Amino acid sequence: MNALKVIKIGGNVIDNPAALEAFLESFAAMQGPRILVHGGGAIASRTLTRMGIEPKMIDGRRVTDADTLQVVTAVYAGLINKQIVATLQKYGCNAAGLSGADCNAIVSKKRPAEPIDYGFVGDVESVSAPAFKMFLDNGITPVVCAINHDGRGTLLNTNADTVASSIAVAMSAAYDTELIMCFEKDGVLMDKDDATSVIPMIDKPLFESLKAEGKVNAGMLPKLKNAFDAIGSGVKKVIIKNSARLQDGSGTIIM
Repeated sequence: MNALKVIKIGGNVIDNPAALEAFLESFAAMQGPRILVHGGGAIASRTLTRMGIEPKMIDGRRVTDADTLQVVTAVYAGLINKQIVATLQKYGCNAAGLSGADCNAIVSKKRPAEPIDYGFVGDVESVSAPAFKMFLDNGITPVVCAINHDGRGTLLNTNADTVASSIAVAMSAAYDTELIMCFEKDGVLMDKDDATSVIPMIDKPLFESLKAEGKVNAGMLPKLKNAFDAIGSGVKKVIIKNSARLQDGSGTIIM
């Protein structure tokens, strides 16, 4: 079975032009099929604030009302997605920018309003592995943003870690799939204020312990949940690591 890497890049790296450029150059140099999934929360929040819309987060997930949906769609599926694609082309990686609506690649279901109303936020229902395979078979690298659709004409904002995990799971039937979640730190930290306190490996019991002790912050919770969901659903390997160290053996391995 061929190997496939599904790589997710976080919004804080995207917000740092030098870090993003270095990451994309390294990504473009990788061998073999790969899919890039990106967030962009920092830029989206700044854009919302500039437009007089107060960003609202609950447990690391964005509350997306109708006005917020318009802005995050423009930022994620437009500005960020196309800038990433243009930079990859610069480094010789032929890429195509996608939302979940393109090629019916990802269908999500609007999250129920109870117990928390997140607005136009979706939970992934299905991923079209054939759609992604079509690009990969033709030597094209999909670059996927976190905007999906419900199949009935409504766009939905979906957590980018969830998108990456869901794609990795869907592709694991046809590939030996590795999920790599990249952000601005060297891995999952035991102490969020100590950059050297990287936990080399996390299993489910340790995760539950860290969560109970409050050592896992809000933004890391959905990342780890998606990592464990992926491992439990056929993904061969999950690593959380620094975007600046994409091709070395560093990071936190999820078991």
